[in-house]
Amino acid sequence: MSLMMDAAASTGRSGRTRRAERAARRAELSGSGPTREEVAPARFPGARAKFALFGEVLLTGLLVTLAGILVITLPAALAAGIRHLRRFIAAEDSRVGLFWTDVARAVLPGLAVGAGAVVLALILLLDIDVARSGFLPGGAVIEVVGWAGLGALALALLIAAGAWTPEAGWRGALRAVPGLVRADLPGALYVVATAVFVGVVTWALPPLFIPAIGCAALAVVAIPERRRGR
Repeated sequence: MSLMMDAAASTGRSGRTRRAERAARRAELSGSGPTREEVAPARFPGARAKFALFGEVLLTGLLVTLAGILVITLPAALAAGIRHLRRFIAAEDSRVGLFWTDVARAVLPGLAVGAGAVVLALILLLDIDVARSGFLPGGAVIEVVGWAGLGALALALLIAAGAWTPEAGWRGALRAVPGLVRADLPGALYVVATAVFVGVVTWALPPLFIPAIGCAALAVVAIPERRRGR
């Protein structure tokens, strides 16, 4: 009887130990708990839970859509969404309230950026439409230039939104765009491809803008990190 009781107690202790180890392992992977000394901490602990990251991308897309519904507020919404995803991936405080705090800081100075982007986009779209009409000589070339201009505009907006901070402001973010593009030309092409993806899926089915813009925010966070991780 004593042997059986000892065996049962040993089994109970073993089960508790395994449960504690599993809990510690989950905390280590998520970034919410300490890591073992022999294991290097994850670079992006918030990205280890793939389904949670997917849900956060969808939430970010919804938040950016709501904050950018006036179109001219879209740069501020993107900047806040990108900062929100950075905090989540780094396993930092990523409450939704912080997103709206960033929107409040970015929106008024960002109105000029948004209005300028809208005007420029309308001019380029008009050029493309006129070029397609056949009334202008060299219409095909003008159309290509128009689409290239839209791609450059989208690239500048996404990179500036990623570079925006409350300290640097929009002026500092816009000034940083050329240097960031020169430093990573392949990454700039990836960002342009992301903008094309958002445009295509939105054209195909407008409600898809919500997840697409969330993916764009994630791309702005992830693309520069691919070089740092090498």
